[in-house]
Amino acid sequence: MIDNASIESLKNSIDIVDVIGSFIELRKAGANYKANCPFHGEKTPSFVVSPSKQIYHCFGCGVGGDSIKFVMELEKLSYPEAIEKLASMHNFSLTYTKGSSDYSDAKRVLEAIGQWYVKNLNQNPTAMQYLFNRGVSQSSIERFEIGYVPSGQQVMQFLTSALLPLPTAAEAGIIAQSENDQGYYARLVERITFPIYSASGSIVGFGGRTITNHPAKYINSPQTKLFNKSRLLYGYHLAKESIYKNKKIIVCEGYLDVVMFHQAGFTEAVAGMGTALTTEHLPMLRKGDPKIILAYDGDKAGVAAALKAAQMLSVAGFDGGVVLFPDGQDPADLIAKGQSEVVAKLLREAKPFIPFVLEKIVEQYDLHDPRSKEAGFGAVKQYIDRLSPIIKDAYIPTAATLLGLSPGFFGSQARAERARDNFAQQREDVAQLSILKTLIEKPALIDNVLAVLDVNMFGEYAGLFSALIKGEKDNPGLVGLSVDERFEVMNEEELNSVLRNFLIKHYDIKLKSIASSQHIPFEKKSYLIRKIRTDIIPRLKKGELVAFDLNI
Repeated sequence: MIDNASIESLKNSIDIVDVIGSFIELRKAGANYKANCPFHGEKTPSFVVSPSKQIYHCFGCGVGGDSIKFVMELEKLSYPEAIEKLASMHNFSLTYTKGSSDYSDAKRVLEAIGQWYVKNLNQNPTAMQYLFNRGVSQSSIERFEIGYVPSGQQVMQFLTSALLPLPTAAEAGIIAQSENDQGYYARLVERITFPIYSASGSIVGFGGRTITNHPAKYINSPQTKLFNKSRLLYGYHLAKESIYKNKKIIVCEGYLDVVMFHQAGFTEAVAGMGTALTTEHLPMLRKGDPKIILAYDGDKAGVAAALKAAQMLSVAGFDGGVVLFPDGQDPADLIAKGQSEVVAKLLREAKPFIPFVLEKIVEQYDLHDPRSKEAGFGAVKQYIDRLSPIIKDAYIPTAATLLGLSPGFFGSQARAERARDNFAQQREDVAQLSILKTLIEKPALIDNVLAVLDVNMFGEYAGLFSALIKGEKDNPGLVGLSVDERFEVMNEEELNSVLRNFLIKHYDIKLKSIASSQHIPFEKKSYLIRKIRTDIIPRLKKGELVAFDLNI
């Protein structure tokens, strides 16, 4: 059990604003803080946190309590689990009257295995040479505690010899249980490791980089009680002092980018855990009120990630800009080549969030095509309407200029959602656009689609389908569709299901057309209706993909 005096000491050492601010975004409101309640959906903030009383209360749904109650309710934890979670978050050592806790045991395993990984790196010339080839110095290796995981057998031997319980190592994400419950196997084997710390400096997991050409270049620890990648930023525990001091944070894409940024003196650098920034990162990014610089690769994936992050951050009221590194290079490459001054210049000239977002949205549309231009206007207005009134008013002239329109188009009467829907979802053609987006990302499936559909069946999107078949990757419509998150990329089974539904809908419409036609002879009309009703549609509904019949 946790000693009561230890619990009281923990309560006295934490601040409810810091605790709740680690989970949701708080805004100052007089002597208190306000937010949208995380326990019920609302658009107007009614959730209040009182730093003087160290309590929270929602005037909408009535929930309330202290820091421990908040963590219990939000994370669905028991009282002892919430205490241990808070202690872990704030690097606080609890005292137990008997035994220990899952949290302290897991941290002990992570610390021990991390030290062992570091020793292994020094004994692996291949891993060391990889780091040196990437420009990583010995001092950076030591500062970031970079290590190496050898074979799975060696990992298991170390855990046994160090008397570290295997179930605890599994809870910490170091090993995992095999599917047939025949034992455990090690994770991250034959990889360079980057230990991941919480903001308070407590180790919570690892990231691993293959040096054996494994298809998964980078993988992370799995989700555990300690490790939640959506609320972590790699390197933050080392960067936070500079972030607070310089009022700036550099968000890049990978572990090595962070290491090399710090090595070159840009000690405000952090990175996500292999995922895009999400709203769960906002509370951490808000701390210290820094200017945020997104430093991403200039490839297609980097641009898409930068656009998504810049939209989210600008709508949330953050100040900052975007740097896209040119010629397929990343920050680590440039710094390794001794071009730190080039990097510094790029960071100084970061494109502010809102102009960057506006330009990238407009680039997705062909402004010479009226329909596409209307869609571009809809996309821009939907974004700009989410900004604060003063910021919106300031950027309407920029948006209008980019689109070649009068600022008056952005008046309150403009129906942006209708303009965008006219392009993306007119007459509920989601199926067509979902098929096209899948084929953009998975061109190997094009033949599967051509075997059962005709180009003309795509109606107003036939041109897009034709461009796709011809390999016109720079087609503005295809580029716009590729980054439109409303349409998902499907696997082959999902694609086949959508194709069947698409064909069923097509033949339903065809039935009505045939039945009402005055130009088809009676005998042929009867044959076509019977063919569709008793043969084609039943086969489709049973799961068979029936090829499009040009004669129907």
